[in-house]
Amino acid sequence: MLSSATEAVERHAALAAFGRPLVQNNLRAVVIEAMVDLALRPNWRWCSADWAGWDFEHPDGTRLEVKQSAARQTWDTPRNPAQRRFDVAKRKGRYEGAAWIEESGRHANLYLFADHPVTDESADHRDPAQWLFYVVGAAVLPDTKTVSLSRVRSLARPVGYGQLASGVERLRLADRAP
Repeated sequence: MLSSATEAVERHAALAAFGRPLVQNNLRAVVIEAMVDLALRPNWRWCSADWAGWDFEHPDGTRLEVKQSAARQTWDTPRNPAQRRFDVAKRKGRYEGAAWIEESGRHANLYLFADHPVTDESADHRDPAQWLFYVVGAAVLPDTKTVSLSRVRSLARPVGYGQLASGVERLRLADRAP
C-alpha cells in the first residue's frame, strides 16, 4: 500500500506529464503501450519492463513488440514533420528479469507499428483516435536495423484503435497456422 505522500506525488507527476496535450517522445512509449494494453485486454499480458524482449504476451506464447513514432515532435513545426522510422534491429540477447539470455534475432513474433500522423495544433499522442496501427509478422520484416513508415505501409494495411484487437488477433492466428 502506498503512503498518502507517495500517492500525492504519483498524482502530481501524472498530471504534470499527461494533464495536457502530449507530443513528447520521451513519454509517448508508455502512453501507447497503455493504449494497446486497454485494447488487447484480457487476452494479452502487458509484460514490458526494464529491457524486456517484447511488450505483450498471449497465453499461447505469441509475443508482440510495440514500436511507435509520430509526425509531430516538440522540436518540429507542422510544415516540417518528422520522418518516421522504427527500430527493428535483431538483438544479441534479452533480459529475463535480471538474467541476460543470449539469443540472437528478433524476440517477438508480431510487431505492432503505431503511427501518429497529425501535425497541426490538435496533435495529442494521448488520443487513441489520432493513431494508425500496422500489425506485421516478424518473419516478413526486412533484415535491417530500422524500417521506414513507407516500408511498413507496404507490409500491412492500417487499422484504427477500434479495430486494433481484431487486427492483432487475425495476424496472431495466421502466424500460428502450420
